[in-house]
Parts: sequence; structure tokens; C-alpha cells
Amino acid sequence: MWQGYYLNAELPWLRWWDNEGNLLLTGDERAEAERQRAEQAEQENAHLREQLRSLGVNPNS
Repeated sequence: MWQGYYLNAELPWLRWWDNEGNLLLTGDERAEAERQRAEQAEQENAHLREQLRSLGVNPNS
């Protein structure tokens, strides 16, 4: 059982875990995690582009 907010209601919910004990995410949770990963990757890419520019390298060529 998992106590939390889901589908506009805070209730105890039956949730699933894998064999290693990791909580299996809902579709919305997976989408949010992917959005956060994409945002972090874009920030890292922006930082790397700036480092290349500081070295006189055009990252677009």
C-alpha cells in the first residue's frame, strides 16, 4: 500500500514494486521524470556549448 495523491484524491493506493524493490511509476510520474531528464540534459548541453565557445570553438559547425 502507498499513501499519496493520485487521480485528484489522497488515499491509500495499491502500488507495484519490481523485484529489486523499486516503485513502478504511473504514466504521469514517468512523463514527469522524463521531462526532468530532458531538461537536465539540455542544461548540460548548454554548459558544454558555452565551454566550447570559451575555447574558441563554434559548437554549431
